[in-house]
Amino acid sequence: MISSSLQVTPMAMLSRSVCGIRKSTLIINLPGSVKASQECLRCILPALHHALDLLSGDSAAVTATHSALASTGQHKCSHHHKSSAGSHDHWSRGDFHKVALRARKSPYPMIPVEEATEIIVKHSAVLPSVNLPLNKALGHVIAEDVKATQPLPPFRASIKDGYAVIAADGIGVRIVLDPVTAGDEPTGVTVTNGTCCRITTGAPLPDGSDAVIQVEDTEVVESSEDGMVEYRVKMLCDVSAGADVRPVGCDIAAGQHVLKPGAKLGSSELGLLAAVGVKQAQVISKPVVAVMSTGNELQEPGETAKPGHIYDSNRILLLSALEEQGLTGKDLGIVKDNFESLKSSLTTALSEADVIVTSGGVSMGEKDLLKPILEELGAKILFGRVFMKPGKPTTFAQVCYEGKSKLVFALPGNPVSCAVTFQLFVMPCLWKMSGWENPHHNEVTAKLGFNIRLDPRPEFQRAVLKWEADGKIPVVFSTGSQQSSRLLSMAGVNCLLKLPPRSEECCEITPGKTVRALLLKHI
Repeated sequence: MISSSLQVTPMAMLSRSVCGIRKSTLIINLPGSVKASQECLRCILPALHHALDLLSGDSAAVTATHSALASTGQHKCSHHHKSSAGSHDHWSRGDFHKVALRARKSPYPMIPVEEATEIIVKHSAVLPSVNLPLNKALGHVIAEDVKATQPLPPFRASIKDGYAVIAADGIGVRIVLDPVTAGDEPTGVTVTNGTCCRITTGAPLPDGSDAVIQVEDTEVVESSEDGMVEYRVKMLCDVSAGADVRPVGCDIAAGQHVLKPGAKLGSSELGLLAAVGVKQAQVISKPVVAVMSTGNELQEPGETAKPGHIYDSNRILLLSALEEQGLTGKDLGIVKDNFESLKSSLTTALSEADVIVTSGGVSMGEKDLLKPILEELGAKILFGRVFMKPGKPTTFAQVCYEGKSKLVFALPGNPVSCAVTFQLFVMPCLWKMSGWENPHHNEVTAKLGFNIRLDPRPEFQRAVLKWEADGKIPVVFSTGSQQSSRLLSMAGVNCLLKLPPRSEECCEITPGKTVRALLLKHI
């Protein structure tokens, strides 16, 4: 076979069993004898450059070689071509019903989870900033320096309810002047030796005073008959100058940095901005995310289930996960597995959202149409498979739509695969676009509370992490069967365990051993 193929074209050896490919490496098995190996090597050398051009994606060199061969009438090259842009051979639109012609192996290489995450973060651009009132800015990342325009407090303020005094007067009776309460301007009131001024927490100290004695350390000596007015009060203890007084600018000095770009605005940060008089803040926009489920078998919850149908759980799962993160999700419903419906819904999503998240339709079935439809829409598929469990067919693509970059995550249809890949891949993208400095889940070391048999692929098992009363590190517990269809394994989950692939040296991890856990929730 090889001999007759070589009589037609030497390039035919690239599609025969004498060689193989492992990722980007060409492997050639030569005969054992010196003479035979030399003869075979001489035969291979003319095609070697072409083989390497194919592996490296040098489309210009590949095209030039094919053109040269075609001009001599020799070219009958049976290998597939992959362009430098990363596009892949696929059926035409008219071929989707020809199930016997569909690919039996995916053209997309399986890449490690870490590489997939790097690709996602690299292509997730931080969104422009927008000016928002504080009551709309929760969860946003601030985009500008914020400095205090005045000191806080802007006046000497009392820390306690009590009496403003001159500290040097010591213990003894004082004449009580007019009171000063929070919000008052202490005009016309000056404390002198032998006098004091009743004062409330947060009120400005009157002129002449330098300390506050709390009300618990005083007793009334003389008052009006109705008890409405104090005339004289006895101080029962000594105080030092400055006691229970907040000096001007002791909390925040004028001109001091309050928040720097990159700070996430929680309730405390928003309170801080309000304290220095900020009414609106320049913040990074949050991405709008369109969510759709695909599949002819899906029905809305609450409907009467038809034979062969299941309820759509992925859409509410994804939309709720977005809401938990303070993000806006647009519900595009259930889309049937046909070319026109999927293309129309994806086009709508591209016009309305920054990021599109779909579930289902990305594996090797005859109804898995998303990858070719994305390519028809001009998408660059950045990866189409990930070496992991669950979630192997996860796909990530970038589309330029109306001059704007849009990102598409095509997640697997199995509910657990969908949930896990959303956390591992979609959330880092959304956090990066929202301006987070560290767009990744926090990781901790945890102790196993159960036995784990490792899978040939790196696995992300669902687990519950708890701190035991006397434990120095947390313990993780299984949520039961880890099948990718069993959504029950996600109930109560607060972490994902990062498990290595099985090897000859290690095929299981026993209780008491430590693993790394990705935190999904506040513990």
